[in-house]
Amino acid sequence: MQDKIIGTVMPVLEITLDPGEALFAESGELSWMTSSIVMQTSTQFGGGGGLGGVFKRAVGGSSIFMTEYSAQGAPGMVAFASKLPGQIFPIDVTPQPGYGYLAHRHAFVCANHGVELSIAFQQRLGAGFFGGDGFRLQKISGQGRAWCELSGEIVTYDLQPGEMLRVHPGHVGLFQDTVQFQITTVKGIKNKIFGGDGIFLAQMVGPGRVWLQSLPLQKLAQALGEFFPQEAAEAGAAGAVGGAIARGIFGGR
Repeated sequence: MQDKIIGTVMPVLEITLDPGEALFAESGELSWMTSSIVMQTSTQFGGGGGLGGVFKRAVGGSSIFMTEYSAQGAPGMVAFASKLPGQIFPIDVTPQPGYGYLAHRHAFVCANHGVELSIAFQQRLGAGFFGGDGFRLQKISGQGRAWCELSGEIVTYDLQPGEMLRVHPGHVGLFQDTVQFQITTVKGIKNKIFGGDGIFLAQMVGPGRVWLQSLPLQKLAQALGEFFPQEAAEAGAAGAVGGAIARGIFGGR
């Protein structure tokens, strides 16, 4: 199995499989593949054995169904394109401390068999924050290699034992399972009401490596959201004018 990252701002993960090799990804993530790649969709991949495993994986942010891509009869290639400007990179997963990972729920791209996905952390953060959907972390464990996607630029920190980093939750991308994690609130009533940075922070305490992303999806949505109502209003006005013209033309006949 060989992987290659193509591109810069909107990268593509291209993985070449030898005959008999396979990997799995969430259903609907495929971008393109060669003719020797065979697809099989099931709930059992990614640690989904039994109803409980499927439920934990789905709550963690993954789809209920996973799709396996295997090369049969000849080497084959399967590719996954990024969904946002950012980076795709591999992580090696083992049962040893520090080689299991917690990631935001949209980080997982694909993995080879032996890697398991489940829920690691979930907390409601109030209406309007993350679309009112709360904050969830996905646990990536087991044995194998997985590929993750983070949006924007990636900044890494190697936290020493007891060293603390407080982060806006949307910037949390990935971190080793040795890092202690909890959601806290911003101190000070003025900071909470007038600070403009939200009232929640992710508190991360070492030891372990932390990967932060510079482009949280919810902040991108907020930045673009101010343009949508105006467009909708303009479309509605245009529709009203068009309707009035149509009624004027056809109403007198």
